[in-house]
Amino acid sequence: MFNDLSKLGKYLGQAARLMVGLPDYDTYVAHMKATHPDRPVMSYEEFFRERQEARYGGGSGRCC
Repeated sequence: MFNDLSKLGKYLGQAARLMVGLPDYDTYVAHMKATHPDRPVMSYEEFFRERQEARYGGGSGRCC
């Protein structure tokens, strides 16, 4: 039962982060290790900063 509650909590946390546009760091790390083992994995701080930059950064072509 506690294992199921733990999984539920993990999924709810992941859903909440995705709702505000922040991808899950653990999913990113698993993806990098599985598909790009030769590339370095960003720290959580680097990942967070990069995602914020991608979402709100001053890239050209965006109106807001």
